Order: sequence, then C-alpha cells, then structure tokens
Amino acid sequence: MSFEIDAYLRPHILKMPAYEPILPYDVVSQELNIPMEGIVKLDANENPYGPLPEVPERLAALGNLHIYPDPESRRVRDMLADYHQISTDNIVIGAGADELIDLIMRLVIDPGDVLINCPPTFGMYAFDGTLNNARVLNVPRLLNYSLELDGIAQAVIDFRPKLIYLATPNNPDGSLLSRETIEALLALPLLVVLDEAYINFSKQPEGWIQEVENYQNLIVLRTFSKWAGLAGLRIGYGVFPTNFVPRLMAAKQPYNISVVAEEAACTTLRTIHKVDRMTELIIAERGRLQDRLQAISWLEPYPSQANFILCRVLDRDAATVKMKLREQGILIRHFNTPGLTDHIRVSIGKPGDSDRLISALIKME
Repeated sequence: MSFEIDAYLRPHILKMPAYEPILPYDVVSQELNIPMEGIVKLDANENPYGPLPEVPERLAALGNLHIYPDPESRRVRDMLADYHQISTDNIVIGAGADELIDLIMRLVIDPGDVLINCPPTFGMYAFDGTLNNARVLNVPRLLNYSLELDGIAQAVIDFRPKLIYLATPNNPDGSLLSRETIEALLALPLLVVLDEAYINFSKQPEGWIQEVENYQNLIVLRTFSKWAGLAGLRIGYGVFPTNFVPRLMAAKQPYNISVVAEEAACTTLRTIHKVDRMTELIIAERGRLQDRLQAISWLEPYPSQANFILCRVLDRDAATVKMKLREQGILIRHFNTPGLTDHIRVSIGKPGDSDRLISALIKME
C-alpha cells in the first residue's frame, strides 16, 4: 500500500515557499575553498566583534547542564526590567525575536485573518504569516522606504487586519520610523508590533519599550543577536501589554531558552557599558563606510540607522556584483525581490573588512 504524505499535510503549507537563510560560514568556506579566516562576512548583519570576552569565560564555567532551564527565564527578565526601568511582568524571552514574531501570530491569527506587511522589509513577517495561514496583505513602502500611511489606514478600513509588523530601523534600508508615524499607527484598531532589532545603532536607542505601558495595542521586540553579538545563541525578548503576557507564557514552549543562552544574556547585561562601547565602534565604522561607498561612482548608498547600508547599483547587474565579491571571499546580500533587484546590502564589519570591500569595489570601476 502506498502512503501519500502530502495528503496529511495542511494544504496551505504545501503551497508556501521556504525561507531562504544565509548559508553557514563553514559551508561557504568549503564552496569557495577559502579558509574561514579569509572570508569577509558582511551578509547577515552580525556583530563583527562577537560577544564580550566575559561571555565565553562565564559559559566555560557553567555547571548543571543536565538540568532543564527555568521555563520563565526569571533572571534575565529581572535584569532586563532593571535595564529598561519597566516591570518584569511585561517581558517575555524568546529564542531570538524570530520565535516571538511567530508566537504572537499563533495567539492572534485565525486562518484567513489579515496581517499587514510593508515591503521591502524583514522577510520573516510574511513567512510566519503564511505559515500561520494568515492573509498577508502587502502595503508597499514609498520609494524612499517610508510607510504609505494612507494606504495602511485604508487597508484597516477595508480588511480589518489584526496585526501589523514594522521593523524600526527597517531592514534592508536602515530607516527609522518617526514618532508621529508610530502614533498614527497606534491610533488604528490593530495590534502594532515594532521590531527594534537594530535600534541600538540608531539615534534613538531608547526606542519604544517604555511606551508599552501607555498603549494596549503596542508590542516591542528586541534581540541580543546584533548589538550583543549573540546571534548563534538565539535569545531575544519582547515587551508586551500586561494582560497579553500570561497568555503568551502559557502558549510558548516551556524550555525555549537554553541555560547557555540565558547566561550569555545575563553576562552581557552585567557588562553593558562594554557593549555600548562596541556599538559606538560599529556606528563610527558605518559613517566611514558610508562615505567610502558614496565615492564609488556606480553605487548609491542610503542613509542608515542600523548596522548595515543598502546601496542601489547603477549601470550594472547587482547580482553579478555580489557574485564577483563572493569569488573573492567577500560576502554581501543581494535581494531577488520586487524593488530590490538592483540593490545590495552591506553589513558593518571591522575597519579592515570595509577596506577589503572598498578595494574590491574600486577594481570593478
């Protein structure tokens, strides 16, 4: 007897495309036959300095790894509450902000409910919306990557969406939403999720976390992946309206955060002043790289408030630029999506990384 597994799967899953993540470092190294130390990795917005040295030192001393972690992640929640001057009761920890993006939908979305997405933006919003059988309604951004507020307001009237996800600074362009824009969105009858993964690199690093108590429809997400250099350990957090948290805690996986990830986050928070200095280095290098990219005649870099710079590629194929750099062991991002096919995105690395990138680009003149 034959068994057709597709007959047992949810129909909308059969139709959805897979998310395309960045290839692992070691895989690229093998493909290019270049040692990992010879690769300049500027394709995933990772922190080039990695975690503070105190983090691996503390992790090496960890004991009791055979014991399950605290399902409520109390230590790191308490430290985050002190850091942000908010209540622990408003904080939920996730395996990166990605887990929380999905978990919010699991609580809110019934099949067919509408989710507003504003591309170009982080691809996980649409991916998780499709995964949760939402109707993903795209309200594209304007040419300068600002939001089409009138279009969003009309979509709320016409389709009664439950959720809107907005990255600020936005990925891939690095633009920051203004207070006036966010206040206008919060006045609409829908749940507004602000993804502040890159906010520490911006001119408004305080973000909107302390505003959550003033709005019943505001959620703010953060991550330790970028500014703290913990992308490989997968730990992020969200600040939620008080009555949302018990439902979220009941729905999440009980042991979603490993003891290693929580200890790394706690160690980071204990030495936060050192992380701030590392962030300042990245911001300074962003300014230097912006100036040098501006001097490349066939590139048009956009101003950025994140740890990456988006560039429009003029009079040549952007995908080819990416591939030529890749052959030299320099990894950047190219997007094969509407509005971005003639663009590349470059993460901020160390000064030597920038120098190698610029040298390679100049040779393409």
